[in-house]
Amino acid sequence: MAAWTAFPHASDYPVTAASAKKQWARLHAGDAEPCPSDKKVLEAWALFHAGEFQRATEAGLAVGGAGITAANKAQAIYATYLEPKEKNRLDLFLQVAERAEAQAQAEPGNANAWYWHAYALGRYSQGISVAKALAQGLGSKIKASLEKAIALAPAHADAHIALGAFHAEVIDKVGALIGGMTYGAKKDTGLKLFQQALQLNPGSAIAMIEYANALVMLEGDKKMKEATKLYEQAAACEPADAMEHLDVALARAELADD
Repeated sequence: MAAWTAFPHASDYPVTAASAKKQWARLHAGDAEPCPSDKKVLEAWALFHAGEFQRATEAGLAVGGAGITAANKAQAIYATYLEPKEKNRLDLFLQVAERAEAQAQAEPGNANAWYWHAYALGRYSQGISVAKALAQGLGSKIKASLEKAIALAPAHADAHIALGAFHAEVIDKVGALIGGMTYGAKKDTGLKLFQQALQLNPGSAIAMIEYANALVMLEGDKKMKEATKLYEQAAACEPADAMEHLDVALARAELADD
């Protein structure tokens, strides 16, 4: 594995296996991942929360089983925020999608196997263009996996966010009529999913960011004020780990550009 770009603020999040276990409910309010009993899996998660994304991926894959989920999350978040080369980003997302799909087939009751399959395919779709991804039939796979994740873990806030974003992006790209008829995408359903995500995880900066983006996609300029307020709330969040740091930094960068 070629060296990945380092997360520059790792020293701000000195997470250990013991502290990860202690803060588990807070750190995993978004993905509803159960706290692992296997110490090696917990160590992989600690590396993830500290921003050691490459080491977390390698550690998770080495231990296998529940460690695959830690590896998939580490690789997907790294690709989303830190990988500078577009081709590498797309390759990393496809690897996660393939691993998660195999994991979901082996463990059909594992909500995060379905979630990371959908997340990785969703980010890949954004990279190649949503319209192209829909033409390749990826839309129905993403929607099905997210709905499966929510059915298995109704408190999975991040799956609600991703499914809300799916509805918004499909409507934004192909319109409400075709989006509804062909992909089952509905504006009201999308907005409701974001509201549910924020009820499940009220402090989620990424929920606020994606909700803001969806409001503008679906409602246009008339929702710009509300969207800006959501971005401001996201920028004011206090991150608990490296991933949340990246989410909050994204909100702050967007506000600085406006």
